[in-house]
Amino acid sequence: MSANQKLGKASVKLEKPVYIIGSASIVGTKEGQGPLGELFDMVGEDDMFGCNTWEEAESSLQKDAVYMALEKAGMRPEDISFIFAGDLLGQSIATSFGISSYEIPLLGVYGACSTCGESMTLGAMSIAGGFADKVLCVTSSHFASAEKEFRFPLEYGNQRPLSASWTVTGSGAFVLSSEADCKGRAEGGARARIAGMTIGKIVDYGLKDSMNMGACMAPSAASTLEQHFTDWNSKPEDYDKIITGDLGSVGQTVLIDLLREKGYDIASRHMDCGIEIFDAKTQDTHAGGSGCGCSAVTLSAYILKQIEEGNWKKVLFMPTGALLSKTSFNEGQSVPGISHALVLERME
Repeated sequence: MSANQKLGKASVKLEKPVYIIGSASIVGTKEGQGPLGELFDMVGEDDMFGCNTWEEAESSLQKDAVYMALEKAGMRPEDISFIFAGDLLGQSIATSFGISSYEIPLLGVYGACSTCGESMTLGAMSIAGGFADKVLCVTSSHFASAEKEFRFPLEYGNQRPLSASWTVTGSGAFVLSSEADCKGRAEGGARARIAGMTIGKIVDYGLKDSMNMGACMAPSAASTLEQHFTDWNSKPEDYDKIITGDLGSVGQTVLIDLLREKGYDIASRHMDCGIEIFDAKTQDTHAGGSGCGCSAVTLSAYILKQIEEGNWKKVLFMPTGALLSKTSFNEGQSVPGISHALVLERME
C-alpha cells in the first residue's frame, strides 16, 4: 500500500478497490425465525449444530461458513494467502478449533463485536499493500457460549433488563480479492467493492453496565463516524446507509444524539444490524442483537444483497465492539468501545 493511500488521521482510501467475491452466512434457529431468516445461506435446526458443547458448535459454524464462502467464490483453501479471524471466546478458541483443518496461515484478531470490520479492514489493507491476492475473513458468536463467557450460565435463568441485547448465533465469512472476476458466481463479478476504511480508536465514557452494551459502544461509533467525515471530507448524505453493527435500539438513540451534538444528523439513513436481525415485537430479544456474528451475517445475507440489486450504491459499514472481559467486569472496570468503518460500493 503506497503512502498516498493514507487519508487524514485515521483513514485509508484505496488506490484500487478490493473486491468481495464471495461470502456466506450461517445462523441459529432464533435468527432464522427473524425478519432476515430467508436470506441466510444456512439455518441450523438445533443450536448445538450436532456438537457436544456450545463452544464446539460455534467452531462448527466458522468451519462451515468458510467452506461455503470458498465454494461460492470458486476458490480452494490453497488459493487463499491468509485468514483474518476471531471470536468472543477466551483465546479465540471458536476460531482456532474451527478453521485449523483448512491449513491456511492465520492472523487472529480481536475487536469484540467489531471483529468483522477489523478483519475485513486488515484483509483489504493486506491486498492493497500487495502482500496477498486473496484473503478470507471470518468471525462468529453463539448466544450460549457468549452468555457463559461474559454473563451468567443459562441454567441460572437470570432476569434480562430491557437494555440488554441478544448475542447472535451465527458466522459470516468473506473472500476478498484484488480482482473483481469470480469464477464461482454465475454473474462472474464481485458482490461489492471496498473503497476504503476508517480505523477506530478506543473510546471510554466510563459506563459499567454490561447489560447495556449499546450505550457503552455508541460513543465509539460516534467517534469513528465523526473522524470518517473529517478524513474523507464527506457528510451523511454521501451514503445511502450508515450501518452500525450491534448498538440495538438503545445504542441507536445514543449515537444519533451524540452526532447531532457534533452537527451531523444521520437519523434518516442510519441502520443497525442488531435491530434488523430480530423482530422486536415477536422475539424476546429486548434491545436487539449483538455479537461478532450479528454484523457479519447481516452483511453477507442482507447488506451485500441490497448493494448488488442497486438499492444502495454506497454504504458505510461499521461494526461496534465492547472491549470488556470477565476479569475487567469483576474488578469494576468500565466498558470501553471501538468501531471500524468500511466504505462499500456497488459494482458498476
